[in-house]
Amino acid sequence: MSTLAFADVDETLISVKSMFRFLRFHLRERGEPDGTYDRLVGELRTAARRGAPRSEINRGYYRLYAGEEVLTLTAAGLRWFAYEQEEQQRQGSGLFIPEVERALAGHRATGDELVLVSGSFFACLDPVATHVGATAAFGTRPLQRRGRLTGEVLFPMIGPAKGRVARVTAALRGADPAHCTAYGDHITDLALLEAVGRPVAVGQDPELVAHADRAGWQRLATQQTATAI
Repeated sequence: MSTLAFADVDETLISVKSMFRFLRFHLRERGEPDGTYDRLVGELRTAARRGAPRSEINRGYYRLYAGEEVLTLTAAGLRWFAYEQEEQQRQGSGLFIPEVERALAGHRATGDELVLVSGSFFACLDPVATHVGATAAFGTRPLQRRGRLTGEVLFPMIGPAKGRVARVTAALRGADPAHCTAYGDHITDLALLEAVGRPVAVGQDPELVAHADRAGWQRLATQQTATAI
């Protein structure tokens, strides 16, 4: 029987919010001034401050890619990943959170399959998945038409959607969820963590830490500090 290790990505496995770092990189490659990024993300930040749910912020983000070619974004994702690794190294840190990267390497060493689950999308997730040897990466799926993104998504991979994906994936792989592990850093990862028998709360999100302590879950301390959009 297969055993799976699920992991959220942004600020769980990697130290940055991939969607926004990629957006800045992509806009610069297109020759856009920094002000373009600030304006676009500023609108999302304003919505977040007004209490918009993360799922709506997620949908708003993908509307920024309406008309973009899938192949162009895929290639840009590979360049972004290489750039981000170099940039984080230059700053004296690293793109991957070492405690979680080591934990996932341990799962692989014992034969567990790694599955990434994230609100991010293919341009960011595919290079990360390849790097850590994940067998699958489930993210938000932007709708496509004739090789271009429409700006809409099937559903944001946020909150309860992560738990559903974990349960379905375990069933399809013939894995007992009670023997599977999941890693998440934020209270919105709760459904993912509750879908398995071995949840691991990563980092210091107050709500998630409080829940993990009440439930007696394993906690994995890291040096990572959560960041806003």
